[in-house]
Amino acid sequence: MDTNQRLAKYDRLVPRYTSYPTAPHFSGAVTPADYAAWLRGLPEDAPLSLYLHVPFCASLCLFCACHTTVVNQRAPLEAYAQTLLMEIDLVSRTIGRRQKVQHIHWGGGTPTSLPPTAMRDIMTRLRAFFDVVDDAEVAVEIDPRTLSAASLDALAEMGTTRASLGVQDFDPKVQEAINRHQDLALTTQCAERLRGAGIRSLNLDLIYGLPYQTTGGIRDTVRQALGLRPDRVAVFGYAHVPWMKKHQALIPDASLPGRDERYAQQQAAEAAIAEAGYVRVGLDHFALPDDALAQASLSNSLKRNFQGYTTDAAPVLLGLGASSIGSLPDGYVQNHPGVPAWRDAVHNGTLPIARGIALTPADRLRRDVIEQIMCGFAVDLAETAARHDSSPAGLMDAAPALQEMERDGLVHWEGYQLSVTQAGRPFVRNVAAAFDTWLQPGAGRHSSAV
Repeated sequence: MDTNQRLAKYDRLVPRYTSYPTAPHFSGAVTPADYAAWLRGLPEDAPLSLYLHVPFCASLCLFCACHTTVVNQRAPLEAYAQTLLMEIDLVSRTIGRRQKVQHIHWGGGTPTSLPPTAMRDIMTRLRAFFDVVDDAEVAVEIDPRTLSAASLDALAEMGTTRASLGVQDFDPKVQEAINRHQDLALTTQCAERLRGAGIRSLNLDLIYGLPYQTTGGIRDTVRQALGLRPDRVAVFGYAHVPWMKKHQALIPDASLPGRDERYAQQQAAEAAIAEAGYVRVGLDHFALPDDALAQASLSNSLKRNFQGYTTDAAPVLLGLGASSIGSLPDGYVQNHPGVPAWRDAVHNGTLPIARGIALTPADRLRRDVIEQIMCGFAVDLAETAARHDSSPAGLMDAAPALQEMERDGLVHWEGYQLSVTQAGRPFVRNVAAAFDTWLQPGAGRHSSAV
């Protein structure tokens, strides 16, 4: 089977598998009381990671599918920060002790839309209520267009160790179509300012499949972006989901690349990054050879969570802020996506959980299998099942799909040893989906596999 045939057959809508079960299967069956019990039951020695969601931006990028709104007034930003402080208090009181924290990630939206004093106050509160280890990674997502000198000073004082810069594409026509005007000079200046402030670890995010984007254009963007010598680069496919994000309807369907062109863009971007000496990490990340993410990939210790590929092996991720998702040994929880409902719950002294899902032993086994496939492109089903006190026979409902993928050259399967071939790597999400007993083909609205 050639590439065009594989695209025609396997480029369908499948989850990104940053969790299992995936978020569409969360429900109101998990309540704030359940979350409180899960927090109180955390092992004392379990290290935590924290994710703080700031759902505000100065302007709306039309490609964006994040939970965010445009806010340019100080009052709602300050009010949001105060509620975040209250949620930190509420969660830490529920746990009942200062739990160790090894990773903090600020995402959005644009976290630096918060006033610098508010960001400092939040970090101070985190360090007061949690035992943030000395070498904790503190990562912040940055919009290079809006990073002020005051915000930069605050990031440095907060102990920020890593900044993630959105680039997307440097072509002016593409930028006009997605309402994000950001040239190379501005991005370069932002990177230099961050490094000058001591924040030396930089990630860049690129996107293919955008309106009016071409294979040659994205190759040029990659070349320019790599001139900044980022430690890590992520290359994501644009997810056109106007039924979920109404503003994406402003992007004309006719301006989007077709399936074959989209695949060509992905291959061109990834080839250019690999040729520059970066190590491929999982499906869509790259890192310099001496970066911890590359080392984790090579040592088979790579992890995957709601922020994508990571070195963070903490068994608990607590989400703070509207729409944020947490992962605990007992299951997943998600805060109210709307700021008013989230705020009202916190102000009433209630954990602001809107929905979630409790994990069964079968879910934990399949989550382990799927994570190994997504991170290392291989899994020993017998060894993994044994680790969960289970039999690999329980996973064989995936056999028909795997047998078909083997015939099509996507996987190699012998006994209980499964590996994804080089030709199958762009379709690794399809391989993972073979083990997803929650997935209902055609019922969910996910993004294209490629």
